Amino acid sequence: MKQRAVIVLSGGLDSTTCMGIAQEAGYELYPLTFHYGQRHSREVEQARRVADYYKVSEHRIVDVAFLQQIGGSALTDQTKDVPTTPEAEGSIPVTYVPARNLIFLSLAVAYAEVIEAEAVYIGVSAVDYSGYPDCRPEFIRSMEETMNRATKAGVSGKPLRLEAPLIYLSKAETIREGLRLKVPYHLTTSCYQGGKTACGICDSCRLRLKGFAEAGAKDPIPYREIF
Repeated sequence: MKQRAVIVLSGGLDSTTCMGIAQEAGYELYPLTFHYGQRHSREVEQARRVADYYKVSEHRIVDVAFLQQIGGSALTDQTKDVPTTPEAEGSIPVTYVPARNLIFLSLAVAYAEVIEAEAVYIGVSAVDYSGYPDCRPEFIRSMEETMNRATKAGVSGKPLRLEAPLIYLSKAETIREGLRLKVPYHLTTSCYQGGKTACGICDSCRLRLKGFAEAGAKDPIPYREIF
């Protein structure tokens, strides 16, 4: 029987690349997508399409409305504007969602334990990213240790692996890897505004466009503007 991996699948470029990487590693894929009231909730539908593309046997979509209820981010609070110009270097941007990856990974680990998966994949990067504290290698290392201290699997000698294969890759390197794996980037969305046509000027669009340009490839999704 194939080993199983839970993939935290947002419907974005990075998490979809993780699907391709985990598939190449030989895992049976179990994507897990979170609907948390994000203004770019279109990514949930794109995650469905990505899951269909990979012909997964099961794709779970989890409602975490609490994150919208508490707000604290321009992605969950409609009264806050998504920046269209780069924020100050070294600052944590207003698009940071409090403890998002901590919450997502906790739920992903619970799911992984139930289905007896061997690994959990998450598409965080500490190179080309927006300064989010829950995308750092320190967090990933700490979370892997914590999840194996907190689960039956971990204390029974069957530790789960927390895989962050993009952690040291630039966006361009991630895209090159995804292109090699024939990842369906045409099905992904990255724009924080959540429109069918990407804005091209939010931080996420900027990182994506820069990555494709540096990778020497054309982004297959449409944009309203190019910075």
